[in-house]
Amino acid sequence: MIDLRPIAAILGVLLAVLGTTMMIPALVDLIAGERDFLVYAATAVITAFVGLSLWLAGRSGEVERLSIRQAFVLTAASWVVLSAFAAVPFMWAETDLSFTDAYFEAMSGLTTTGATVISGLDDRPPGVLIWRAFLHWYGGIGIIVMAMALLPMLRIGGMQLFRAESSDKSEKVLPRAAQMAKGILGSYLLLTFACALTYAFLGMSVFDAVAHAMATISTGGFSTHDASIGFFKSPAIDYAAIVFMISGSLPFVLYVRVLAGDFSRIFANAEVRLFFALVAVFTLISTVQQVNGGIAVGETALRQALFTVVSLMSTTGFVAVDYTHWGPLSDALFFTVLFLGACTGSTAGGMKTFRIAILGSALVQHLKRIIYPSGVFPARYGGKPIGDDVVASVLSFAFLYLTSFLVIGIAINILGFDLITAFSASITALANAGPGLGPIVGPAMNFAGLPDSVIWLLSFAMLLGRLELFTVLVLILPSFWRR
Repeated sequence: MIDLRPIAAILGVLLAVLGTTMMIPALVDLIAGERDFLVYAATAVITAFVGLSLWLAGRSGEVERLSIRQAFVLTAASWVVLSAFAAVPFMWAETDLSFTDAYFEAMSGLTTTGATVISGLDDRPPGVLIWRAFLHWYGGIGIIVMAMALLPMLRIGGMQLFRAESSDKSEKVLPRAAQMAKGILGSYLLLTFACALTYAFLGMSVFDAVAHAMATISTGGFSTHDASIGFFKSPAIDYAAIVFMISGSLPFVLYVRVLAGDFSRIFANAEVRLFFALVAVFTLISTVQQVNGGIAVGETALRQALFTVVSLMSTTGFVAVDYTHWGPLSDALFFTVLFLGACTGSTAGGMKTFRIAILGSALVQHLKRIIYPSGVFPARYGGKPIGDDVVASVLSFAFLYLTSFLVIGIAINILGFDLITAFSASITALANAGPGLGPIVGPAMNFAGLPDSVIWLLSFAMLLGRLELFTVLVLILPSFWRR
């Protein structure tokens, strides 16, 4: 059997932190004179109490020596349990959501998906709006830690490529890891502050600026307005959002290098270069489509294209304009963009750019072997050869990613929805991207009109995509639980 004590101890700490942060919306509502502050205060006490109890019950376990199986269970349990407690304020507050919808909203926040079931955001109490934004921010830093620490150890989807190599003795690794964690958290805080300051300078209220900054850097996409970023009707804010969405899409470990004075690392990174290249290509195609379709011209067409491409590739999901009115070619383009995602070690979801690069390298390798059967052609990434285990891991991930997308999309279609709604909802949840396509879950709508069965299915899809598929699906295997 798996020793659950260290898992309980770590979950307890995470819940205690989550409970403590519930005082933020409580204070915001108290200052605004809203009665919901009692809801957040009560939920904070309950969550912190449960967290402390779990920590006390599990602290005798070997927390420093988690096994592979314990790491799998902890990773999945963290998002499932935290989402359950984060959902309670949505049920008890003025939003008055059912547990199904509240859990969806909380899961969407913590996985930085940005899909919502709450309408009328412009008239909601400030507490619920800042709580949604904070869930993004809290989940975003957790995602970075998971991508840098857990997934390389679990060898999931080619993530072993990013395992930190060191010739130092083992006792020197922990201080280095702790220093890296501080650097990442510092970068995360600095970018959030800079983003909020920029938004406020460009005309947002302080409240809107802070909420949107947390949603931008975490590449989450929850807004304080139904019209999202489009509410402000400001080209300057659009460009600022583009810059900071890209900032949240890059590997945060590179920011640590930049803070140390090594600025060359960002553009020397193969994944970053490919990400920018893909953004440029899709932006150019979308701009041409708008001009040819008579939708927009000049700077407006370029800005709308760049904003939409960056928003979808970064899986932020902000909306500046309803791009579903641009025609079927644009729908096909943006449906493709939803699959890709941004860089490893960022807060973005999706396939991840490094996997796209490795899939392309594996394809070229296979073609060369067909032409020259006796030749030796290793797959390469960033100009360096990579092992067959990495290629096999990425191929497995890509197959499972597409299979999961199809199964979830077909299931939603069977439940009575058209193909565009079914498959765009499937990929936007799996890629943690936010809005889908079509008249039901498109950028001008939300997910409130979906039945509970679809809401639960999409909640599972968000968890599945956020935890890189294998982390969740491996728990279903009976052999995982046997000795």
